[in-house]
Amino acid sequence: MSNVVESPVLEVRDLVVNRSGVRVLNGVSWKVMPGEHWVILGANGSGKTSLLSVLAAYMSPTSGTIEVLGHRFGETDWRELRTHLGLVSSSVRQMMAEAEPALTTVISGKYAMIEYWGKVSQADRLEAERILKLVRCSHLAERPWAVLSQGERQRVLIGRALMARPKVLILDEPCAGLDPVARERFLQFVEQLGRSRHSPALVLVTHHIEEVMPVFTHVVALRKGKVVARGKVAEVLENATLGKVFGAKMRVTQRDGRHHAMVESLHRAKTG
Repeated sequence: MSNVVESPVLEVRDLVVNRSGVRVLNGVSWKVMPGEHWVILGANGSGKTSLLSVLAAYMSPTSGTIEVLGHRFGETDWRELRTHLGLVSSSVRQMMAEAEPALTTVISGKYAMIEYWGKVSQADRLEAERILKLVRCSHLAERPWAVLSQGERQRVLIGRALMARPKVLILDEPCAGLDPVARERFLQFVEQLGRSRHSPALVLVTHHIEEVMPVFTHVVALRKGKVVARGKVAEVLENATLGKVFGAKMRVTQRDGRHHAMVESLHRAKTG
């Protein structure tokens, strides 16, 4: 039996963020262990975006600590550390050059560049082709960004993030703007990615529990900048907890390994 104790891939302890005199995160603690896939769940205004902004080094915390692979924010070059955190978000999607082919977009992820202008090496091309195959976009290699569908863009951006070989891949509300069929196709893709042998730890940011695929193992639920619940999916996605998260009476059902939520009453649920 191995006595090796695994360390967290990502750990946040007692994180506090104040902006313009308002506390937007209040004592958030959370860690991702190897082999885990997490969901950050919360209503609009719960603090999800602020948490991501701190992790991506777009915002500095007021207090608390963040560690990636055992290296602490403030004691290590965070610009280098955050290369281990792949982020797929609408902010990245909006910055892409319309004429750039999908293959080049993927390659740009290795260098954290928008509108990649360097000479493409044979090694980078081969790796990008491998990744495009992984995200089921090989046929899009030479297709420009402007003509890709929303679902195709999301998969290409995931490929772009994977090009840097991150330890954690954060998907920030990736289904926004997708029609029901495209959303389901994308979620099935995420399921397969999470179950692949060399998948990074996945972190899905959402306010729709229907998007929590079976591959996800844990949930951290936020409300008004605080952690309401944190634990395994089945423990968090239940009536009382979701009532606290969304401030309404909720009923959760399961079908085929997926959770579904119905609002039973708009009266505010007790928050304890």
